[in-house]
Amino acid sequence: MAQAQALASNPTSSITPEKVRDGIEVEINGRPFRHTGDPDMPLLWYLRDVLRLTGTKYASDHGLGGADLVLVDKKPVSAASVPMHELADKKVTTVEGLAAADGKLHPLQQAFVDEDAIGCGYCTPGWLIASLDLLNRHPQPSDDQIDQLPNLCRCGCQTRVRRAIKRASAAMAGGHA
Repeated sequence: MAQAQALASNPTSSITPEKVRDGIEVEINGRPFRHTGDPDMPLLWYLRDVLRLTGTKYASDHGLGGADLVLVDKKPVSAASVPMHELADKKVTTVEGLAAADGKLHPLQQAFVDEDAIGCGYCTPGWLIASLDLLNRHPQPSDDQIDQLPNLCRCGCQTRVRRAIKRASAAMAGGHA
């Protein structure tokens, strides 16, 4: 007790805070972050290993298959292919950022559930990101436009994915899905 009182009455002056480290400022899912590590670290590993946002999946170092897609300033980008230094002052949206703050699923997420378009689930985050980009560009996409998405599904869910995208299109337009 006496030691605690002594410390409280005579705080040490040898403690000095470190200056804020330089880093890369990036907004992810509406929240600001500063990456102070290797500027060449791929965004995928920052998301998964640092932030523990594990929805975005590894498919290859070159982003083939689409499982690693995120939106950077509303455009789809391979998280495995973009280094952190290219993201300074950018806005990144991952699959975790699609749902509302209260947990309500985005209409696209809900449509994937309703149409059972998930399969094993590995490719689903990339499908959701690519589909959202498609719906933002083409609110009522054709089958051909959907078929041009860069995503691969080895479970064979492409037909259900197509139905889910069309259901989400109707829901986002205010129609009944």
